[in-house]
Amino acid sequence: QVQLVESGGGLVQPGGSLRLSCAGSGSIFTIDAMGWYRQAPGKQRELIASITSAGNTVYADSVKGRFTMSRDSAKNTFYLQMNSLKPEDTAVYFCHGPVADMAGRRRDFWGQGTQVTGSS
Repeated sequence: QVQLVESGGGLVQPGGSLRLSCAGSGSIFTIDAMGWYRQAPGKQRELIASITSAGNTVYADSVKGRFTMSRDSAKNTFYLQMNSLKPEDTAVYFCHGPVADMAGRRRDFWGQGTQVTGSS
Protein backbone atom coordinates (compact mmCIF):
# COMPACT_ATOMS: atom_id res chain seq x y z
CA GLN A 1 0.00 0.00 0.00
CA VAL A 2 1.48 3.31 -1.09
CA GLN A 3 1.52 6.19 1.36
CA LEU A 4 3.02 9.65 1.66
CA VAL A 5 3.84 10.59 5.23
CA GLU A 6 4.84 14.09 6.30
CA SER A 7 6.89 14.86 9.38
CA GLY A 8 8.90 17.67 10.90
CA GLY A 9 6.22 20.15 11.84
CA GLY A 10 6.11 21.94 15.16
CA LEU A 11 6.06 25.22 17.02
CA VAL A 12 8.63 27.77 15.98
CA GLN A 13 9.40 31.37 16.86
CA PRO A 14 9.47 34.06 14.18
CA GLY A 15 12.70 33.89 12.27
CA GLY A 16 13.18 30.25 13.10
CA SER A 17 13.57 27.25 10.82
CA LEU A 18 11.99 23.88 10.30
CA ARG A 19 12.58 21.09 7.82
CA LEU A 20 9.59 19.09 6.69
CA SER A 21 9.89 15.64 5.16
CA CYS A 22 7.50 13.74 2.90
CA ALA A 23 8.40 10.08 2.74
CA GLY A 24 6.86 7.69 0.28
CA SER A 25 6.41 4.11 1.42
CA GLY A 26 5.00 0.91 -0.01
CA SER A 27 5.44 -0.64 -3.42
CA ILE A 28 6.69 2.50 -5.13
CA PHE A 29 8.34 2.34 -8.53
CA THR A 30 8.96 6.05 -8.96
CA ILE A 31 7.75 9.47 -7.90
CA ASP A 32 8.45 11.97 -10.66
CA ALA A 33 7.18 15.25 -9.26
CA MET A 34 5.89 16.49 -5.92
CA GLY A 35 4.27 19.55 -4.50
CA TRP A 36 4.11 21.03 -1.04
CA TYR A 37 0.80 22.66 -0.13
CA ARG A 38 -0.41 24.40 2.97
CA GLN A 39 -3.78 25.25 4.41
CA ALA A 40 -4.16 27.95 7.01
CA PRO A 41 -7.26 28.16 9.22
CA GLY A 42 -10.21 29.49 7.24
CA LYS A 43 -8.25 29.57 3.99
CA GLN A 44 -8.02 27.43 0.90
CA ARG A 45 -5.21 24.98 0.39
CA GLU A 46 -2.45 26.55 -1.69
CA LEU A 47 0.53 25.21 -3.60
CA ILE A 48 3.72 26.76 -2.26
CA ALA A 49 6.51 24.69 -3.81
CA SER A 50 6.99 22.00 -6.40
CA ILE A 51 9.83 19.95 -7.81
CA THR A 52 10.23 17.99 -11.03
CA SER A 53 12.01 14.71 -11.66
CA ALA A 54 15.01 16.74 -12.83
CA GLY A 55 15.07 18.68 -9.58
CA ASN A 56 13.71 21.94 -10.97
CA THR A 57 11.75 23.90 -8.38
CA VAL A 58 9.04 26.55 -8.44
CA TYR A 59 7.89 28.57 -5.43
CA ALA A 60 4.96 30.76 -4.55
CA ASP A 61 5.85 34.41 -4.05
CA SER A 62 4.91 34.15 -0.39
CA VAL A 63 7.74 31.71 0.35
CA LYS A 64 10.29 32.49 -2.38
CA GLY A 65 13.73 33.13 -0.93
CA ARG A 66 12.80 31.59 2.43
CA PHE A 67 11.76 28.02 1.58
CA THR A 68 13.75 25.44 -0.35
CA MET A 69 12.36 22.18 -1.71
CA SER A 70 14.62 19.23 -2.44
CA ARG A 71 14.41 15.52 -3.02
CA ASP A 72 16.23 12.28 -2.36
CA SER A 73 14.94 10.08 -5.15
CA ALA A 74 16.69 6.98 -3.83
CA LYS A 75 14.68 7.29 -0.62
CA ASN A 76 11.44 8.50 -2.25
CA THR A 77 11.62 11.42 0.13
CA PHE A 78 11.01 15.11 -0.41
CA TYR A 79 12.00 17.95 1.86
CA LEU A 80 10.92 21.50 2.53
CA GLN A 81 13.49 23.61 4.34
CA MET A 82 11.69 26.59 5.84
CA ASN A 83 13.77 29.52 7.05
CA SER A 84 12.86 32.96 8.37
CA LEU A 85 9.47 31.68 9.42
CA LYS A 86 6.69 34.16 10.01
CA PRO A 87 3.47 33.86 12.02
CA GLU A 88 1.56 33.86 8.72
CA ASP A 89 3.32 30.62 7.77
CA THR A 90 1.13 28.88 10.36
CA ALA A 91 -0.75 26.14 8.54
CA VAL A 92 -1.07 22.43 8.00
CA TYR A 93 1.47 21.42 5.37
CA PHE A 94 0.76 18.61 2.91
CA CYS A 95 2.69 16.89 0.17
CA HIS A 96 0.92 15.72 -2.95
CA GLY A 97 2.06 14.05 -6.09
CA PRO A 98 1.70 11.25 -8.63
CA VAL A 99 3.15 7.92 -7.60
CA ALA A 100 3.83 5.04 -9.96
CA ASP A 101 3.73 1.70 -8.16
CA MET A 102 5.22 -1.69 -8.96
CA ALA A 103 1.92 -2.85 -10.46
CA GLY A 104 2.17 -0.19 -13.13
CA ARG A 105 -0.51 2.09 -11.71
CA ARG A 106 -0.05 5.84 -11.49
CA ARG A 107 -2.17 7.60 -8.89
CA ASP A 108 -2.17 10.89 -7.02
CA PHE A 109 -1.59 10.75 -3.29
CA TRP A 110 -1.88 13.24 -0.45
CA GLY A 111 -0.05 12.94 2.81
CA GLN A 112 -1.91 13.34 6.10
CA GLY A 113 -0.40 16.74 6.83
CA THR A 114 1.90 18.16 9.48
CA GLN A 115 1.14 21.24 11.58
CA VAL A 116 3.48 24.21 11.56
CA THR A 117 2.71 26.89 14.09
CA GLY A 118 4.52 30.18 14.28
CA SER A 119 4.46 31.65 17.76
CA SER A 120 4.59 35.34 18.43
